[in-house]
Amino acid sequence: MKEIIVEKTNLHIRNPHRSRYDFKALTKSCPELLPFVFINKYESQTIDFANPNAVKMLNRAILQHFYGISYWDIPPHYLCPPIPGRADYIHYVADLLASSNNGIIPKGKTVKVLDIGVGANCVYPIIGTHEYEWDFVGSEIDPFAIQSAQNIIQHNPTISDKIDIRLQTSPDHFFKGIIQTGEVFEVSICNPPFHASMEEATLGTQRKIKNLSGKKLAKPTLNFGGQNAELWCEGGEETFIKKMIEESATIPFRFRWFTTLVSKKEHLPSIYQALKRVKALEIKTIDMAQGQKISRIVAWRF
Repeated sequence: MKEIIVEKTNLHIRNPHRSRYDFKALTKSCPELLPFVFINKYESQTIDFANPNAVKMLNRAILQHFYGISYWDIPPHYLCPPIPGRADYIHYVADLLASSNNGIIPKGKTVKVLDIGVGANCVYPIIGTHEYEWDFVGSEIDPFAIQSAQNIIQHNPTISDKIDIRLQTSPDHFFKGIIQTGEVFEVSICNPPFHASMEEATLGTQRKIKNLSGKKLAKPTLNFGGQNAELWCEGGEETFIKKMIEESATIPFRFRWFTTLVSKKEHLPSIYQALKRVKALEIKTIDMAQGQKISRIVAWRF
């Protein structure tokens, strides 16, 4: 069988991951990836994407090869996100900032970004600092995730002065307790927990693993990991985002733009209603697609 190699044109034009993974280059940058690479039925190199250790090592190789990260690791069972989709969010946010800057993407340390729920992996700030030299504040409610993100930053001198990780001590807030006196941001980004319960998250994991491996596991291991707060919250992403919108209205001029990912399109009507209630001046919806997964960014400002 001959494999047809197609460029991933659904990814952002500036996304460096539009082509197939170049495992020869990736294993040269990160030799630890090599044991996980094998030849598939199309006689191409690949990894087992249902194997969490393989996915984690692939991420490490991508971050080393494309983003100059010499050290990257996360604790067991924490979210190990697919890098191409994370890069897409950053590049679309850059376009959003350009839309209110005479079409020019603002770069450098004068651009400050808040990543709500930075996670143990610290991936969004890593990509944003490399691609656009932005400064980041990453907030997180999990002290262990905080420690992991800070460990990554401390081991990489190129980002050590560009990313500030802050503990959110109140899980009911998104901005209060994080934003310091007089601090202003160009934009906030957020990848909310998708699910409304652990049961729903587990079913989603089973579907993902079945799609990747063709097998249904009695006790699924998350190939991309994920702690409770990363995967689900009471009310799911819809409730999470609506609460964020309400709080954003209390600090309308601390951000040029607020943004969030929205995984489920059926949540859009109630999100738009929430934005209308708080009298958002402008609302934008940006469609994104990674493989079979369709997502979108909702952005608003006052």
